Amino acid sequence: MTIAELCLPGAVLLYILTIGLAKASGRKGFDNADPRDPAFYASGFRKRALGAQNNGIETFPLFAAAVLLAEMRHAPQGLIDGLAAGFIAVRIGYVAAYLSDRPTLRSTLWTMGFALTLAIFFAPLYAPGG
Repeated sequence: MTIAELCLPGAVLLYILTIGLAKASGRKGFDNADPRDPAFYASGFRKRALGAQNNGIETFPLFAAAVLLAEMRHAPQGLIDGLAAGFIAVRIGYVAAYLSDRPTLRSTLWTMGFALTLAIFFAPLYAPGG
């Protein structure tokens, strides 16, 4: 498996762990029989964790498609791997910024992650004959 391919489950684990932090932070108020209770996620840290998780779910399809397309079209593997690892690093920062209520930094990191995804998507242009 390539580094970029390993980044795919890494991106999924990141958004699962993000909501896990919210559930763990409110252990006494969290009801596993009703895990989507809007009241549990109504404010503060838990609301931000839910937002970060939702954004992770929203960004994943384009990231996954970009990685798979770039590899299928034989873009330089080192380029794909570096961009995918950069995406994961930026997403970790994004989650941290979201959880710590730093909206400007969060938006900047989201933009960087989107730019990295687009760079992966267009990486086949750098393939031999691309």
